Amino acid sequence: MAERPPLPPFTRETAIEKIRLAEDAWNTRDPERVSLAYTTGTRWRNRAEFATGRAEVVALLRRKWAAELDYRLIKELWAFGGNRIAVRFAYECHDDAGNWTRNYGNENWEFDEHGLMAVRHASINTLPIAEADRKYFWPLGRRPDDHPGLSDLGL
Repeated sequence: MAERPPLPPFTRETAIEKIRLAEDAWNTRDPERVSLAYTTGTRWRNRAEFATGRAEVVALLRRKWAAELDYRLIKELWAFGGNRIAVRFAYECHDDAGNWTRNYGNENWEFDEHGLMAVRHASINTLPIAEADRKYFWPLGRRPDDHPGLSDLGL
């Protein structure tokens, strides 16, 4: 089985690295690529939707990114210990009618010994925003290293 470093148990530095790797993958909006960071039997709760296994994760992400256009995400460490990481995040996107939202949430992650995520619980709240209130302006894809994080943006 392939490993996905960094591996648990996590230090502050390796937890932050793992989070940035996840953020970078999610900002590709490539469901197949994102799914490779999860165990084949991964279990998710994403809002009120539940998914088990990579195939269901890919389907969930395809639906998500078909509806959430111009998606840009920032993740930040909240806590860590052993093989678990707690993350807070916010992302901005719009629907096909041009209505922008900022979506805030928390994720609890549990990893196997190979660094693959076995469990992901996400709680997410959606706030409608005006396009003028957006804070994420980098080109689609990876957030530039010099772009402010959540705390820097006051989120």
